[in-house]
Amino acid sequence: MTAPSEQITTPGALDGVLVLDLSRILAGPTATQLLGDLGATVIKIENPKTGGDDTRSWGPPFVDTKDGNSDLSAYFVSSNRNKFSVAADLSTEAGQALVKSLATEAHILVENYKPGGLKKYGLDFSSLKAINPRLVYCSISGFGQTGPNRDRPGYDLLAQGYGGIMSITGEPDGPPMKVGVGIADVMCGMYATVGILAALRHSEATGDGQHIDLSLVDSQMAWLINEGTNYLVSGSSPIRRGNGHPNIVPYSVFPTRDGHVILAVGNDSQFKAFCRAFARLDLLDDARFRTNPLRIANRDALNSAVTETFADKFRDDIVKLLQESGVPCGPIHSVADALGSPQAIARNSVVKIADPNVEQNEQDLIGNPLKFSRTPVKYASPPPRFGAHTKVLPDILARLRRQQRSR
Repeated sequence: MTAPSEQITTPGALDGVLVLDLSRILAGPTATQLLGDLGATVIKIENPKTGGDDTRSWGPPFVDTKDGNSDLSAYFVSSNRNKFSVAADLSTEAGQALVKSLATEAHILVENYKPGGLKKYGLDFSSLKAINPRLVYCSISGFGQTGPNRDRPGYDLLAQGYGGIMSITGEPDGPPMKVGVGIADVMCGMYATVGILAALRHSEATGDGQHIDLSLVDSQMAWLINEGTNYLVSGSSPIRRGNGHPNIVPYSVFPTRDGHVILAVGNDSQFKAFCRAFARLDLLDDARFRTNPLRIANRDALNSAVTETFADKFRDDIVKLLQESGVPCGPIHSVADALGSPQAIARNSVVKIADPNVEQNEQDLIGNPLKFSRTPVKYASPPPRFGAHTKVLPDILARLRRQQRSR
């Protein structure tokens, strides 16, 4: 695990960039946390009428704080490090004036209000572009700024249902199933980050900002990837296959004597290596399994043969043999197993961030997977308490300006 002090003083890729974060829940905060990890100064505006971001109360579990009044749910801390929390009511003139003042200096603004929801406050793209032409303004919503569903609310589960991913997730004879985490939100945040950085480059080159219109449903449809194009090519809607793969066989989870193992045969040579490893020359010689298209056509027969092969063997023995044979395979880890694995430790998948407000004086958080050779990810500050930086905002902006002058 990496301590934050090791990286705080190292220049970040986005040092000097000011991000105004008017988003809440997960998609927008995922994007702004990533920008903060890359060195940007992120000012998170939170509504004092609601106690801030909705997810502050999405628990348990909650982080144990020294004052005993935690507004730091595990959900909230997952996507809000490297941010400064400023309390402001956008329905008031004072709140609007504060945001407009910040917008004059901001490079990026991210919001996830209902389409058109900020116009009445004079905080929409057109209004803010008039005072800051270079501003990159990213709007995230359930269905986008246009279309018949633009005014419908959007949550991750709704996006997964509308966008098609639930129809292909789950066992064949079971109900449609969502992915275990808010993946529509997270991937939308990733697309937002990519779009923001592209627009920022354009803004820096030309002085011309722009509006990014991004929806949960659009982004979810975009990452249907091969299953989406399977439909476009064949005209047939994909079906649920449990852990199976629509285009590769055998590629699934199989039972063993003491649990389950993943087998992921990606080509003909790997299939031959699998057959030889377990002395299944009958499968190697079977005309039904000679090529991947044939294996797909005879999916059930081959999966049954693999299940039979593994039934009396221990998981770790299977994994060891297949790894030695060059066949992709592996165990199914619990979250605890995954985050505590030697690989996760070596790759800093969990990081410690100092936080004097919590009982242990530090928080364990999921690390950023990006590994830069020159501008490493920063873990400069923990997820903030609500409104913690309202009074010190001038100091934060002064530090930002010094940072800008030093670049």
